[in-house]
Amino acid sequence: MTKSRLEAFSDGVLAIIITIMVLELHTPQGHEWSGLLKVWPTLLAYVLSFIYIGIYWNNHHHLMLTVRRINGTVLWANLHLLFWLSLFPFVSGWAGESRFAAVPMTCYAGVALMAALAYTLLSVAIIRADSENHLLADAMGNDLKGRVSMAAYLIAIATPLLGQVGVLISGGLLMLVALMWLIPDRRIEAVLAREHPS
Repeated sequence: MTKSRLEAFSDGVLAIIITIMVLELHTPQGHEWSGLLKVWPTLLAYVLSFIYIGIYWNNHHHLMLTVRRINGTVLWANLHLLFWLSLFPFVSGWAGESRFAAVPMTCYAGVALMAALAYTLLSVAIIRADSENHLLADAMGNDLKGRVSMAAYLIAIATPLLGQVGVLISGGLLMLVALMWLIPDRRIEAVLAREHPS
């Protein structure tokens, strides 16, 4: 199977996820700066979630550049990833409206962890789907950034239960992981450059 429908469907779903998130934003009461300050948690949660969805879209695009052929397992692994990404509007809205209460923050970090695991499973499914997908296998190598991200998510899941300081640590870790992944996976770019030197 070719990857074109998978890419088109994924792009469409990610665009819908972002649309849902922005539609969940409500305008502040009144016309003063103080009204905007009252909704800052919702705006902050939206910005963080938008960045996460953007990171996944960007890295998914890079991932697909390494793919030659897919199979049914890859299609299901991709749907598994999209499922977890589709929960970002829910946990983002909950975290913002609760002003970053412990349980919503734990759930937000849990969704972030599951999306990262789903992305890893998608990568493995692509490698196993066909020997022509060797570029991704070549690029995977030592995934230190991925392992650090998983550890940060696990800590971010647990720390909100320790109180307000734990919530701050959790939020800081989620932001840190997002900053780590703002630049697309350079391992893939390096392998593509070696395969197709210009």
